[in-house]
Amino acid sequence: MGDGARGTGRPAAPAGSGGAGPRHPAGDGGADAGDGTVVRDALGVGVAVGLSGFAFGVTSAGSGLSLLQTCVLSLLVFTGASQFALVGALAAGGNPLTAAAGAFFLGIRNAFYGLRLSQLLRLPRALRPLAAHWVIDETAVVALAQRDRRAARLGFAVTGASLYALWNLTTLIGALGAASLGDPNDWGLDAAGPAVFLALLAPMLRSPLERVVAGLGVVLVLACVPALPAGVPVLVAALAAPIVLAVHRRRAATRPAGQPEPTTATDATEPSGTAEGENR
Repeated sequence: MGDGARGTGRPAAPAGSGGAGPRHPAGDGGADAGDGTVVRDALGVGVAVGLSGFAFGVTSAGSGLSLLQTCVLSLLVFTGASQFALVGALAAGGNPLTAAAGAFFLGIRNAFYGLRLSQLLRLPRALRPLAAHWVIDETAVVALAQRDRRAARLGFAVTGASLYALWNLTTLIGALGAASLGDPNDWGLDAAGPAVFLALLAPMLRSPLERVVAGLGVVLVLACVPALPAGVPVLVAALAAPIVLAVHRRRAATRPAGQPEPTTATDATEPSGTAEGENR
């Protein structure tokens, strides 16, 4: 949904909205209530995932990196999967160049998030280099889940700011207290990020086709984990989407003329209309 959906919370529908009106609750204060929900959800993600910086700080210090190196990684790289992949490879005795290459390979996915977010957020040119540093799994999911551009910008900014601040703070604390904290897995911090991501993803699986893609992705990850290095199974799981879409299109091409098409992702947007489809 574009800028035309930025309502002020008044009952009247803004011009060019097709009469549908704003999608937040009607009446004065509706926009504020909607913003409050976005901020609450974004802060929840930022705090929950930001706390897992403890685990990175402890792991990084245990792999032999200094306090400065650990903190610089979080400040400049700021993508958990790549950071954990790097320090994990170093801890296992891997070559630093190989470890860095693996971390870079994992971080490429953020470029694809950026392509989608650039269309959704349409930030001023001066802000784009700064915003690019915050393009990660969590900010992308929160932004893409919003009802319009204004809410997406708010969700992206609050998630990015809270997560960046807390991730770096807990990285510092974890690295300083690595000796006394022990194994980060004992604290369950390694599960915080995936749990939050799944909680955000589940409501977005509205159609059978999307659920099949997610299910196949899970199967691919479980099949690859025993055989492939850490982080690679997630990339393999990305193949689930083109595989399912290819099968779906082949079935559609061979369907007899006049036979109704089964429910697809497009059907799943009803009755909410085209606004939901555009945001996805």
